[in-house]
Amino acid sequence: MLTSYFEQDRFTLYHGDCLEILPELPPESFDMIFADPPYRLSNGGFTSERGKKVLVNKGGWDKSEGVEKDFEFHRKWLHECHRLLKPNGTIWVTGTYHNIYKCGYALEKEGYHILNEICWYKPKVADNISGRMFKANHETLIWARKDKNAKHKFSYDWLKRADWREDFLKKQGEQMGSVWAIHAPSLVERKFGKHPTQKPQELLKRIILSCTKKGDTILDPFCGSGTTGVEAYKYGRNFVGIDSSEVFLDMTVKRFKELGVNLASNSARRNKSF
Repeated sequence: MLTSYFEQDRFTLYHGDCLEILPELPPESFDMIFADPPYRLSNGGFTSERGKKVLVNKGGWDKSEGVEKDFEFHRKWLHECHRLLKPNGTIWVTGTYHNIYKCGYALEKEGYHILNEICWYKPKVADNISGRMFKANHETLIWARKDKNAKHKFSYDWLKRADWREDFLKKQGEQMGSVWAIHAPSLVERKFGKHPTQKPQELLKRIILSCTKKGDTILDPFCGSGTTGVEAYKYGRNFVGIDSSEVFLDMTVKRFKELGVNLASNSARRNKSF
């Protein structure tokens, strides 16, 4: 029997390998899935951090097992996610060249219909220390629906009219494009600790509000420090997250509890003003 690691209100976390937990979840349970799978790039290379040369080693979960095994891993979790999506549900998968092409091929093999490729442009990133390659200042996201005939949700008008002043690429009143300029997570977002692949809240806010509605249920099978869950809960969605690390799950719980306090405080202030 599947037992939750943490559960409160509309927020549930499971601890373990997603390949073992996903099959235990009921079919067609989720309106949206956001997946930030291992990029499999921790293979002895180096990067620049604060001007210093450091070894790329995010953990054993991020080590490549070779092209074929890496592809099979992505196909297995995407197979389970396809079963879990509602008929009109969509999935977002993020990555770099280390994994995104394998994920894209696996999506098509599993019957998904790709809707968009999004380029997340990062305005400030470290230089390439070798000086023999272009600086990597973007990540790729693939947005897909369950199958070609599905009718997915999309907040076209809201995306067009909303205030995106922090994204200098988005012009007010124009259709939302497929290149988004969003800064890396702030220090405030990392106050409870640093996850090596943490995504900014602004990125998840845009994703969640673009294709879900209040009351929808969102799954993150590699939830890390819980950014997807924080944004889902903040905007009235239900959330289920899975991660293999208790350290990062505990970080997620702290972020969730702080969010609950802040939401309650804001609600009390609004009630006082009437």
